[in-house]
Amino acid sequence: MATAVEGLVTLVSRYGQAETVDRLIAAVTGRGAAVLTRVDHAKGAASVGMSLPPTEVVGFGNPRAGTQLMQTAQTMGVDLPLRALVWTDASGATRLSYNDSEWLALRHGAAGGHDATIKAMREFLAAVAAAATG
Repeated sequence: MATAVEGLVTLVSRYGQAETVDRLIAAVTGRGAAVLTRVDHAKGAASVGMSLPPTEVVGFGNPRAGTQLMQTAQTMGVDLPLRALVWTDASGATRLSYNDSEWLALRHGAAGGHDATIKAMREFLAAVAAAATG
């Protein structure tokens, strides 16, 4: 695990881009959360005649956790649902990045009184990221 950007956790995947995304989605849904969105940034770039290495965001969540944090700090809604970015770097390695839940809660002033929720989100993110990347 490497953190080059504050609050961002990045893992290198043992799998290619498409398989990492598929494994992420399976891990998210297998743990009871819903996949709410997928954004293929490379496809969007191609649609305007530009190139971008494979770069896809998967948004997912469970309103039981997110709503509690938004009740404390409604601005958490800009960072929810949770998201993971699966991207291929310049060397051809597939990586998966996501925002650390504690960092998000601190960013929005929603950390107080939500230790269990933040811990559960952190553990959930770590588990689905590990399952996706091997």
